[in-house]
Amino acid sequence: MGSSSSRNPRPLIKEPWVQINWGGDRENDLQFIRNYKPRADNQQLRILLHGPVGAGKSSFVNSVCSLFQGRVCTSAMVNNDVGDSCTKKFSTYRFEKDDGQNFYPFVISDMIGLDNTSRRNRNIHVKDIKEAMKGRIKDGYTFNPECKILKEDRHFNNSPTQSETVHVLVCVIDATTATELNPEVVETIKDIRDEAANLGIPQVAIFTKIDKACPKTKQDVKDVYRSKLLRSKIKRFSKKVGIPVSCIFPVKNYTEEIKLTNDIDVLLLSTMRRIINIGDDFLNKRKD
Repeated sequence: MGSSSSRNPRPLIKEPWVQINWGGDRENDLQFIRNYKPRADNQQLRILLHGPVGAGKSSFVNSVCSLFQGRVCTSAMVNNDVGDSCTKKFSTYRFEKDDGQNFYPFVISDMIGLDNTSRRNRNIHVKDIKEAMKGRIKDGYTFNPECKILKEDRHFNNSPTQSETVHVLVCVIDATTATELNPEVVETIKDIRDEAANLGIPQVAIFTKIDKACPKTKQDVKDVYRSKLLRSKIKRFSKKVGIPVSCIFPVKNYTEEIKLTNDIDVLLLSTMRRIINIGDDFLNKRKD
């Protein structure tokens, strides 16, 4: 008979695949983000979120806002019903600095979630994201699953500035269902990835709800990069859609908490710093 250890393999690996200083990285990463400034004056780095319905895009926006406000925020509306997308309009979020008069030089744009609908509707979704990446969709546009945005629409931007175009595309994925996505949804994510690649826009993914996907991570968020289960999910998702493992970031959004905690902050700040670095590299490459 096998040993008890073979019957019950350890859920945690010995060394984390990403090193995080849980005691010191929070202030370092927060200071980096506070000091971040694009090379060009008046330039704004734009991050676009996309992904399946209920993945946690709006919750991520709220969590980022919470980091800078020092309290749990609810800037973006969140729907508890994962069967329908709460976000119907194209919305861009700015983040206020401590002085209350200025904003950080980066924004996060959010859009309607990807649903498991007809192929025609999914194709329209891809076309809308393509226009959003080009900076051609203005804030307030209500997405129509039956028709892509038209040039005649008052929310169509005919002359987007560089700040209105997207500099990094973020696919937000629910870690609990990451390896069980409908094949059609996976195909659509890959189509969106292809469109971004054609535009030269870098892409990353965020794994949300890690506490629900992994019992060990629920017990202690600091074990996130030691979790065999999450590591397996990330690798399998990476293989499906083509986003490198090194560009898939697990996070815990503020959803039920009423106060900020150091470990959740550290994970969110680490992810935001990496996203900003990736977007800034693209921004500088475009200018060179």
